[in-house]
Amino acid sequence: MIVRPDHLWVHGGCSEDRLNVLAGLGLPSWPAPVFDAHRRLRGPYTFGGAVLSALVPEALERSPDVVAEHDIEIRAAAPDLRDRVPARREPIDERLSEDERILVPAPRRTLRIANGITEFIRDCGVAPRAIVVGDVDEADETDRELLATLVRRFDPQRLTIVALSSKAPHDSFDGQIIKAELSTSGEPENLAVRYVASDGTLDDPRALDAYLALPSAERARMHDRRAGELAATGLPHWSFGAIPYHREHGSDPSGAGVEALWTALDHCMREGFLEAAADFGLRGLRLVAPDAGRWWNLIQGTATALAGLGRREEARELYERARRTSLDAEVHSASAYGTAMLDARHPDPAKRDLGRAQGWINEAIAISTLLPDRSVRAFKLGFDLNGKALIEMRGGHADRALALVESAIELADADLPPGRHLIHRMVLRANRAQLLGVLGNPQEALADLNAAIAIDPAYPDYHLDRGNLLFQMGRPEAALADYERALRLSPPLPEGYYNRAQLLLAMGDLEAAKADLDHVIELDPGYLDAYINRAGLLAQFGLDEQARADVDAGLVLAPGNPHLSCVLGQLETSAGRYEEARAAFDVALSGAPSLVPAWASRASLRYETGDLQGAVADLTHAIGLGEDAALYFNRATALTALGRIAEAMDDLHRAHALDPEDPDIVKALHEAT
Repeated sequence: MIVRPDHLWVHGGCSEDRLNVLAGLGLPSWPAPVFDAHRRLRGPYTFGGAVLSALVPEALERSPDVVAEHDIEIRAAAPDLRDRVPARREPIDERLSEDERILVPAPRRTLRIANGITEFIRDCGVAPRAIVVGDVDEADETDRELLATLVRRFDPQRLTIVALSSKAPHDSFDGQIIKAELSTSGEPENLAVRYVASDGTLDDPRALDAYLALPSAERARMHDRRAGELAATGLPHWSFGAIPYHREHGSDPSGAGVEALWTALDHCMREGFLEAAADFGLRGLRLVAPDAGRWWNLIQGTATALAGLGRREEARELYERARRTSLDAEVHSASAYGTAMLDARHPDPAKRDLGRAQGWINEAIAISTLLPDRSVRAFKLGFDLNGKALIEMRGGHADRALALVESAIELADADLPPGRHLIHRMVLRANRAQLLGVLGNPQEALADLNAAIAIDPAYPDYHLDRGNLLFQMGRPEAALADYERALRLSPPLPEGYYNRAQLLLAMGDLEAAKADLDHVIELDPGYLDAYINRAGLLAQFGLDEQARADVDAGLVLAPGNPHLSCVLGQLETSAGRYEEARAAFDVALSGAPSLVPAWASRASLRYETGDLQGAVADLTHAIGLGEDAALYFNRATALTALGRIAEAMDDLHRAHALDPEDPDIVKALHEAT
């Protein structure tokens, strides 16, 4: 049986059954290496790291520049390669102690890494014709995301992705799906030994039963022995999967097990692998005693990971456990801060409880103020003041927020040792810059962003922020330089391409802007604003069918979105479907009453359908929201049709004052006089 070129998903049976099915398909690229994705082996990027380990050594010989370009992704997903792939852009936290590394990467960082690995495979020159991924159903979320990215971005005729899983794929999988049947075989030998030797990944349904039938002491000895073998290899990746698994099931789960799980959690938090971090933390908390040194580390790390994943109630329960268990002032202060942030940072503004957040952050500040050590107090209290500033900002009190951040900066300058807590200082400067910008002090904001970037020039996000500020200040060339610097400092960064597209649109380079928007959607198909902007551009280019496809895709992500509904109304108007157009504009304006393009577009529709009074009313409303030459010109046209010539002339003169070079306005004035 020879299948057509397509990505494949073989599911059902056990791993041997799936491989047998694959061998019988007649794939031109078979046999091919199988990369096991089971997270129990090497944790996050078990599959991704294995692929990179297979490709990078040869790529270093043939395409060293491509390897260097993707250093961040390679070092994050394949820690075993760090000695061969030096960091070109090492952020400051790589050189800091554990207590100073306070930045937690955003959950979307893993999408950047997945796209970077995909582009490395595309460009390295040593990629195989097929990549076969085993145990997909047991993969960490990082590998699932990478697999989805590879399937989405690779034409199967260039690189075929084959997924092997006990489960059928999600409906979004775009490829062939083949079912494998579970085979029967004789009684295999040494199943329990093989189960432990496989690091708990052997999927013979009888293996787990054989393992559990052994005495617990014997199982523990087997796990100890296997953990020792893996540790003796010196390969870092075992520390993020198999070693913690064996240590937690070995003879010292509350000691060596907890320490191994903490090591894995700490690594995952530094890299932004939040799903794995939460898993390691919860497993560690089942083993650790409250009086053990790692107990609070595990509580705080796990709660932070859970909060980042949106599992806020689980995080809240952990902070409550800490309060009920500990008598330590720093634990109570940090728990109060963490609880406050759960209420203040909810992604849905309607679900934020800023009053409750104020209560918790005030408790954190009250405790931190009493801490005896001067430098510890300065750091903890400054951290809490910064958190209170966020709450004030979200409550609409930017001036109060600014005062709080300035107090935190003064504390850091006065009481922290020179050269300590650099990330804390950097964050405070960047936050003050944001507040100064909101309060209308762009030059001061720029000075603070410059200071933040000087602390860690390799941190891309603040280059984006500075680019946005420079754009607002009317310095597009400097903004463009910052956007491009951010793109060089990061794995593929959808936000960077989107921001650059916005700038290019403002500069009139529509084709380049569209190319950037295309790339944003290629990198992140869930990037709503990119669909909004590209749909508008495509409509402007007269590519109505493509624009409608973007509108449809965007409305799946955000039903009733006002901006997309506005573009939909424009497309329906162009197609002569006036009732549908009116309905779309009404949806847009009900969701965003201040959306000027929707008022202007509905006015055009009403003019075309003979509702001149309605057109004037809509244009008058739009002008009330913001003067624009085109709005005055269009209202003058409608007023002229109504015979209200004097008012029309007033509008033409105002349009000319706003845009004296517009040829249509100049011509209309000339003809009217």
